[in-house]
Amino acid sequence: MLKVGDTYEMPFSLTQEQVNAFAELSGDKNPVHIDAAFAANTSFKKPIVHGIFSAAIFSRILGTIFPGDGTIYLGQTLQFKRPVYPGEDYQARVEVVSLDGRNSAIIATVLTHVATGKAVIEGEAKVMHKELIP
Repeated sequence: MLKVGDTYEMPFSLTQEQVNAFAELSGDKNPVHIDAAFAANTSFKKPIVHGIFSAAIFSRILGTIFPGDGTIYLGQTLQFKRPVYPGEDYQARVEVVSLDGRNSAIIATVLTHVATGKAVIEGEAKVMHKELIP
């Protein structure tokens, strides 16, 4: 059973090919994500990963690993603090912040750029799971 303070971390990166596939699936074909020549003329200087695609790592962790299978997302706040770039290394971290005494929890979600140690995405998820029932 999870308790306040429990954490899980996962390293990951995304490729430009994955970003292109997400652009096709989502319909968000903003050239800042998929066109290097266009992105070169922006403040980012190269293509960036869609913010919501970057944050999908939290769904992977919460839904399949921590707390795992059977987890239901009830909500998620996100602050996109810095860009996420294809091919760079990131660390996703989740931490149980509070339990409501029934079967849901608030879980802090942070995505950090490994090279700089800076947070690129921060937020909180509210989830429901059988493992949260005391």
